[in-house]
Amino acid sequence: MTGLPVPAPRPGLDYHQVHRGGRPGWWRPVVGTFGLVVVMLGLVPLLVQLPFAAGYAAAGDDVGAKMHRLVDLQDPTPAGLAYLNLVLAAAIPVTWALQRLVHGLRPGWLASVRPRLRWRWFATCLGLAVLSLVATLLVSSLVPSSSSDPQLSGHLNSFTDTTRGFLLVVLFLTPLQAAGEEYAFRGYLTQAFGGLFRSRWVAVVGPAVLFALAHGAQSAPVFFDRFAFGVVAGVLVIGTGGLEAGIAMHVLNNWLAFGLALAFGDMGSTLNPTGGSWWSIPVTLTQSLVYLGLALLAARRTGVRTATERAVLLAPKGRV
Repeated sequence: MTGLPVPAPRPGLDYHQVHRGGRPGWWRPVVGTFGLVVVMLGLVPLLVQLPFAAGYAAAGDDVGAKMHRLVDLQDPTPAGLAYLNLVLAAAIPVTWALQRLVHGLRPGWLASVRPRLRWRWFATCLGLAVLSLVATLLVSSLVPSSSSDPQLSGHLNSFTDTTRGFLLVVLFLTPLQAAGEEYAFRGYLTQAFGGLFRSRWVAVVGPAVLFALAHGAQSAPVFFDRFAFGVVAGVLVIGTGGLEAGIAMHVLNNWLAFGLALAFGDMGSTLNPTGGSWWSIPVTLTQSLVYLGLALLAARRTGVRTATERAVLLAPKGRV
């Protein structure tokens, strides 16, 4: 018989404690977190650029100029947004590899405590995210008019070939980008912080801070908004035992933000917000907190599992 030695079954583990069911060693989440940062910031962008460079070369374009334009996210093109989305989506296979190689766990334990994505629950969460937008619209109509987003022009943009290109990228690649961020911050990092500190609040707050910082230079209201989003998504992943609720909220938020940018603003300002107003916080918090309440209530009513079964989590050799 091949495979790892089989230890005694453990009690059920909450989502943020899943790494405790893997290979022992306090250093593993530290190494994994460092590896995630290095690979995502150094290796993945280079690998994702290769097919773009090959395509430009095959078309006879100036590869250097095209690549410089590709990575210019201050004035993005549809190809540039696709590049960014693919880089962030690559966090999914990267976290899968870290889960398997560093912790000896099946990648499915990042998705949920089942261990897999629970698609029916995900569909429910998408519906709840849409409902939370209704409360958001009500609150946005009550806050002062000065709270309106200065990045939105107030008049409808013309529909051009560039708009069509952005629309296709947003429709098909933005869900992968949102899922990639959730796998990295609410998936791997939540389990890494939870396994290292054994505290659910550290497992929520730590990744939320890193999530906000990862978005680069930003004003205090924008930073707080992203930090609050990270906290709500972190509470959801522990309260529902998986990433589905966070991914659903993230996908809908990004579709809405990019959709408004295409209709009334510009993509560069949406990707690089430097202003922001504290008056926008009640609006976004309303959406997040209403969704949080609805998702937790639905999870309780439908009996969504929030902890693993009493079983060994370590993956046998040669299997994922």
